[in-house]
Amino acid sequence: MAIVVQKFGGTSVADASKIRSAAARAIATKRAGNQVVMVVSARGKKTDELVALAAEITDNPPAREMDMLLSTGEQESVALTAMAVQALGEKAISMTGGQIGVRTDSSHTKARIREISTVRMRQALDGGSIVIAAGFQGIDDDLNITTLGRGGSDTTATALAAVLRADLCEIYTDVEGVFTTDPRAVPDARKIDRISYDEMLELASVGAGVMHSRSIEFAKKYNVHLRVRPAHSNGEGTLIAPESGNNPVVTGLAIVKNEARVSLIDIPDRPGSMSVIFSRMADRQIPIDMVVQDVASEGLAEVTFTVPEGDLAETLTAAHEAIAEIGAGQVQHGTNVSKVSAVGAGMRTHTGVAAQMFHILGEAGVGIGMITTSEIKISVLVARDVAQDALVAIHAGFGLDKAIAESPSVGHAAAESAVASTAQSDIEKVVVENLASMEDIVVSEVQLDVNQARLTIRGLPDEAGVASKLFGAVAEGGIMVDMIVQNIGRDGLASLSFTIPRTDVDQCLLLIREVLEAWPDAKFSHDRKIAKLCVMGIGLRSHTGVGQQMFKALAKAKINVDMVNTSEIRISVVVSSEQGEAAHRALLATFGL
Repeated sequence: MAIVVQKFGGTSVADASKIRSAAARAIATKRAGNQVVMVVSARGKKTDELVALAAEITDNPPAREMDMLLSTGEQESVALTAMAVQALGEKAISMTGGQIGVRTDSSHTKARIREISTVRMRQALDGGSIVIAAGFQGIDDDLNITTLGRGGSDTTATALAAVLRADLCEIYTDVEGVFTTDPRAVPDARKIDRISYDEMLELASVGAGVMHSRSIEFAKKYNVHLRVRPAHSNGEGTLIAPESGNNPVVTGLAIVKNEARVSLIDIPDRPGSMSVIFSRMADRQIPIDMVVQDVASEGLAEVTFTVPEGDLAETLTAAHEAIAEIGAGQVQHGTNVSKVSAVGAGMRTHTGVAAQMFHILGEAGVGIGMITTSEIKISVLVARDVAQDALVAIHAGFGLDKAIAESPSVGHAAAESAVASTAQSDIEKVVVENLASMEDIVVSEVQLDVNQARLTIRGLPDEAGVASKLFGAVAEGGIMVDMIVQNIGRDGLASLSFTIPRTDVDQCLLLIREVLEAWPDAKFSHDRKIAKLCVMGIGLRSHTGVGQQMFKALAKAKINVDMVNTSEIRISVVVSSEQGEAAHRALLATFGL
């Protein structure tokens, strides 16, 4: 018998009518021949009401007591939902996170799951009951109630699907599914029928609010098929699953409006500088994004990254601590910037995607402050007042408003199982092999590429269309561009570095020099032999310690970093070709590979 996990968010259980509707969905799924686990959030604005009530009592509520308080919202929901299921004629049992067996660490208000017992859930399911589980919560080793933080109910649902080896995990929400971008911002946005884990991870990390990164991390780590479905209709929604092999070049766009930009300038270009910076940020659990380190000039390097604007004060404190430890440098920052990102698995095999995006922005008159790329993502930092225009232009420019062929839907049949069926374990706790904790960092691979070259251009004007002209020329030559980093220096001029296959260097030099005739003051350099290293895995941005471990290992091996580029699923660096093998060995040892 197949197992289906169904998660219902706060708007889906906001009142008695919606609770009965959610119960009816679960009952219909059970009567179709499945065992059903419902994961339920707190009703409507209940969590906000509890937070406001705590604020009336004290300005500084203890984190443990906030967890005790906030967990009551889900407890209310599961009890009411169980009543509704029973009133409609099916057996049901409600359970808190602790009663299910969700064990977490002791980080109150932002706990991470360590393990989940399946014994009580399986007993109830085998007895014919629908299990109604409280999302967002668990207990630590001392039996204190803990909560999982933002996106906690999605995380609970995906984690339960993983340990139960469920055939499908359905996330019911108040939207039709995952869209090419936020339809409130772009009315022509189109629902996506199927999206890969990596694409959804990248979109979730750059502002797509349908699901939180942590739940996607679980889904990818344990191969759980997720379907985001509307709670108010019978629409099929969007399937989040492994890549199907028929990948569009650009699947979706996301925007993060309230970003802040932090630069550490005049940093000594020596091993260990990046390690200090990442360590100070990790100590404060600051999830830095759009990290750009360009090739050093005159022995000095510059590192720029973005953070949520609300984290700026804490970030500046950490940045000044890093400068003090390094013994040199300055800190600069700016606000009123936004990040716009394009994501698509098809970028891996298509040339000219970046050139097309930069051309679209140039035509729209949008200047680019920073550029970072990954295998499947291109992100640009733009002025906040033109970010919406940039999003609309890119969406139309890549034809994301046009329908594409539907992907096959995944039903509840066991043939569509997210994980191959295995014999049920008779041990109480299901913990995936080699993981001490379900939410441990998973670094799956460290890649070394010694077949690339690096090109750097300094002194470019900070104006719309510059990147379009440069990368347009490269694309016309059919050259595949890999890492791209662009930053605006304190002199107001742009510096831009990118990597290409070593075999294409001579052709690229000819193309670039022709374009640079328009900017005679720009300076051009290149390195025919570089080593690029990529640390790949799941949740590399939400686990702030990955970069810390990576750069600490490189510093210990006395390896200097020339370029840095980050994304949700990989951190890439460029080092000298002579140090590539040593860097590779150091990172393999650090991550136990």
